[in-house]
Formats: sequence, structure tokens, C-alpha cells
Amino acid sequence: MFSNCQPAPASIASLPQTRALRAVSVAPTFVALAVALAGATAANAQSSADRVAQDVAKVNEAYLVGPKTASELGCTITWQALIPLPSGHSLRLVSSSPEGILALNTRNEVTLVRPATGDRAWTASDTLKNVVVRLRHPDGSSEVLVVGVPGDREVDMKRLEAQLAPAEVEPLDDAGFASHPSLVRGYIGPQILGTESPSGLRYLCDPAVVDGSTWVTGANVADTHVLNLVRGRDFTPDGEIEAVQVLAGDPCPSCGSALEIARGIEIGHVFQLGRKYADKLGLAVLDKNGKQVTVTMGSYGVGVSRAVASIAEVHHDEIGLKWPRSVAPADVHLVIAGKNDDDIVRAAESLAADLESAGLEVLIDDRNGVSPGVKFKDAELIGIPTIVVVGKSLADGTVEVRDRHTGSNEAIPVAEAVAAVVRLARGE
Repeated sequence: MFSNCQPAPASIASLPQTRALRAVSVAPTFVALAVALAGATAANAQSSADRVAQDVAKVNEAYLVGPKTASELGCTITWQALIPLPSGHSLRLVSSSPEGILALNTRNEVTLVRPATGDRAWTASDTLKNVVVRLRHPDGSSEVLVVGVPGDREVDMKRLEAQLAPAEVEPLDDAGFASHPSLVRGYIGPQILGTESPSGLRYLCDPAVVDGSTWVTGANVADTHVLNLVRGRDFTPDGEIEAVQVLAGDPCPSCGSALEIARGIEIGHVFQLGRKYADKLGLAVLDKNGKQVTVTMGSYGVGVSRAVASIAEVHHDEIGLKWPRSVAPADVHLVIAGKNDDDIVRAAESLAADLESAGLEVLIDDRNGVSPGVKFKDAELIGIPTIVVVGKSLADGTVEVRDRHTGSNEAIPVAEAVAAVVRLARGE
């Protein structure tokens, strides 16, 4: 599928069919990551992904690889490869820039110290907000769950649902509140919550609500709040759940550096399926000892069109594309700048054949009736890294070699042109 065989020189007319799919040369990297993560534990998955991130970076310096919350496939570990771009879709990225490794919806481990005295005004971050949701389970049953988060943070419903899967999560509606009169909207406090409390409602807190922290929260009476309520002394949740939206400035759980929020384009995804489906399908093989074992599964996908679009977004200037050599649809763009001059055409075709024989892919602009100026502009717009012009300078025994990235322009003797272009195309 990702053949490296060399095609014949491509005409400018066939450019849409040229090998732009070289951009998916990152695919083998994703295969490696899928295999590495298929049966990986949470501890060694990070190590495997770090190694793959370095490989992916070789294709494009802007690639970032990072963990994502559990997916609809039921995976507890999934990894995405993304390119941070202002023009990216609405995906929220939380990136740890010092390592260049992206952490998507990672755990917020901020330890918040609350004032216990009245030496300053209380702020939203001092309040404990209790959000009520309903869980709908696959068997048709449902339950009410209350989640406690700092008042200056919103609950990330997708993050919450990923951790509570396969249950679906939705805000509690008016009928739900009516059936639980102890829940006073706007003034819900943890004093009445918990499976062992009179309400019997399960109560989970975000890890930011640390043991011993002091809060302002509802008193379960309309228009009334409680001050200095301490977790562990005045209330104890049934457990913890990572529920808040991650914000810029939060510490990265891996390195401690401040996280940054950015837009980006997802170009690949790896899922650690483990044995979730293999067990259900009875997928078994014989191991090296001849014993039957259940297979471990992983899957990956590469967004080819997104990858090409992302490369265009990152590598361009005001006059056109500037393809990286590793993923360019051709190595050389050969422009015939003569006016149906047989000598120029024959010299260009001979040079193209020699370059192909040297292992390069050549795109030839041999259009008749098109001025050299238009061809030059098209070559800059298309953005093949090396542009070779065969034109009137052939009378002086030279061809023109242009580097699309540096903008350099050099006259090279025809006899030396193949060697010079090969060195340039291979970065020698």
C-alpha cells in the first residue's frame, strides 16, 4: 500500500495523481505504536509512546503525540498525533511544551490551599461547587451522581463520561430534582451527600478538592452558605473522579511545567484494545509453548487528507507551498522554459531521465503555449523542494537550479547538473 517503487517522470498535467501520499510515511510509526500499546500497561505505554513521538517528529517537527481520555471503543489508553495549528478544528489541546509531548485532557493535580480566616474576600476558587448528573446504564437503570469541583472550574462532561463508561452522563433535569427534594439548587452542600448519608446519593470529588482543604459551599438551605467546611472533618466523599476542565497554566502531571491550550489537527489515533473484544469473540492462538492464549488487540488510523492539509498549513509562504523533502510529492520540479525548441525539450527530457536513474522523482512542466513566467509561478505555488529550469541558459551550457526553501538560484553546468541536483535533493 505504501510502495516505494519509482514511477516514470510525471507530467505537470498529472500532478493530482503524483505521490502526495508520501505524506503518510508516518504510517509505519503508527503500526509500531499500535503494537507497543496493544498490551502495554499504563507505566510502559508512556515509554513506548515517547519513542514513537521521536520517530513521528522526523516527518514534521510540529507533530505532537499524547494521551487521550478513554474512547467510545472502550479503551482505557488511547494516543493521538496532532499538529498544533491556529486553523485547527475545535479540539482543545493541553500541551506540555518543554518536552514537545502533548497531554490531552490530562489529570489536574493542583493542590489548593484555602484560607481559614476572614483576612480576605472569598473568591470563586474558594467555593465548592456540587454538580448533579444522572447516569444511564446499558441495562436501562439510572442513578443520580453528585460531583464536587472548585467553583472556578467547569465540569468536563466528556472527561466525566469517559471515566464512567459505559454509562451515559447527562445533567439532572427538573423532574430529577423534584424527586430529590433534599437537593436545593444553587445551595447544594456535601453535608447530606454520600451513599451512607440520608440522601443515599453517591458523591465524588475532583482530586483538586484535597483532604484537609477548606471551602465555602451550600448549606442545603435556600440563600444560605457554609464557611470553612473542611474535607475529611466535615464531609467525606465516596471517592474521587477527575472532572474539571484543564486550563492553561495548570501543571503538567508528567513534568510539572505549565500547560498551554491550543488548537490542532488530529492526523492519527492509536487505540489500546487489549483483550476487551478478543475475550468476547473467543480469539485465541497458540503461543511459542503450544498453549492456547487470547490475542491482544490494538488498532490505529492515519488521516491522510488531514496530514497533507496540515503539512500545507505548516510549510508555506506568501507565494505557495514549501514541501518538506521527506514528504514532497516529487523530488524535482523540472520546468521547460523554451518555446517548443527541440534542443531545449530534448535536453530537459534527457536530464529528467538521468535524474530518475539516480533515484529521484521528477515532475516535468512540459506544457505548450504557457509562458515561462506562468510556469515559474506555478512551480513556486506547487512547492517541490528543488526546481530545475531548462531554458535559454542552455545555450551557455548551464541549467538553473532553485531551492524552494532557501530561495537560492544557481547556474549549474549541464554536465554537472545531475550530481548537483542529487546532492541538493538528498541534503548532502
